[in-house]
Amino acid sequence: MKLLYKPLSLAVSALGGILAGMLFKQAWRAATGEDEAPEATSSDYSTREVITAAVLQGAIFGGVKAAVDRAGARAFAKATGKKLD
Repeated sequence: MKLLYKPLSLAVSALGGILAGMLFKQAWRAATGEDEAPEATSSDYSTREVITAAVLQGAIFGGVKAAVDRAGARAFAKATGKKLD
């Protein structure tokens, strides 16, 4: 069963990454009014701003990944009657 789940999981994860990127952009824009978050190597931003952006991005990506993985596993279990333990 896990072999069947793998391709589905990869596709769902890719969509989750796109969703997480969109959510991060919106959150960053709402928090700062800027369209783009600072790059780690950008000298135009303080270290605090760069780390804040990275922490926010990591939290959003981690949360979205967990939600997407969980939803995918539950949908697979419901469709096949098999848990992915």
